[in-house]
Amino acid sequence: MKIALAGQGAFGVKHLEAVSKIEDIQVASLAGGNAEQTAEVARKFNIPHWTTDLGESLAQPGVDAVILATPTQMHARQAEQCMRAGKHVMIEIPVADNLADAERLLQVQKETGVIAMGGHTRRFNPSHQWIHERIQSGELKIQQMDVQTYFFRRTNTNALGKPRSWTDHLLWHHACHTVDLFQYQTGETASQACALQGPKHPQLGIAMDMSIGLKVPSGAICTLSLSFNNNGPLGTFFRYICDNGTYIANYDNLTDGHQKPIDVTKVAVPMNGIELQDREFFAAISQKREPNASLAQVLPAMRTLDRLDKTLERG
Repeated sequence: MKIALAGQGAFGVKHLEAVSKIEDIQVASLAGGNAEQTAEVARKFNIPHWTTDLGESLAQPGVDAVILATPTQMHARQAEQCMRAGKHVMIEIPVADNLADAERLLQVQKETGVIAMGGHTRRFNPSHQWIHERIQSGELKIQQMDVQTYFFRRTNTNALGKPRSWTDHLLWHHACHTVDLFQYQTGETASQACALQGPKHPQLGIAMDMSIGLKVPSGAICTLSLSFNNNGPLGTFFRYICDNGTYIANYDNLTDGHQKPIDVTKVAVPMNGIELQDREFFAAISQKREPNASLAQVLPAMRTLDRLDKTLERG
């Protein structure tokens, strides 16, 4: 299968590293926003064609699918462009930065019939898969998910510490991971949702601290704290407080409440959430089926984010 990848930044590189480990997948074209950086990444991964025009990548012979790892604000427009061109598409989280665009993308997917998937990596991390399997079997029931998403990002820099051309967002990007995961793990959509945010950064124009509370009809709650002001361990830490144990997940790793490691090696092979996510995308295309984290499946999270956004607008 020949694919194109859009985005030469930190997450584009993560996907290229993952795809390089998947058999029978060839990256035929790389579309980036910066010519010099795009050429450098293309050379590093032996990609035969690079461009700063996504349309040019879509026109490359034999390209079947696209992974979009571009700035959030470009996701909706580029995803529609890919689908209208008849290409299957995986859109890095979030699929859009507002509900209306997310709903429009689902409509375009239905019209075109292509496979379209959101990059909701937490569904694929072995740590969260381990929890999911035990919830599905009835062994565990969530009482509370207590989540901390912390970064130190007072300038526009990406995960590699390089300058970024766009501004990240705590709600529509980082909270999206947890909102979707909480609803995925409980199998329910939040019946109650509220949010608070701190002062906006004078240069970046975004809130640097945020607090979110969710509750599903069965009674489980989620408490989410997010910050770009945290000067300490970075990333997201999920504490699952269940009726039959407490578990702490950090990306692909899992411990119990006393920080004793839990073996998740039998959950999935490989042990990398991004590679597992990419494998699901390609498998869904080959098998002509709906993927886990399809546009239809992630839309409930977008609707909950929209409700949270409205509470922030009301102050």
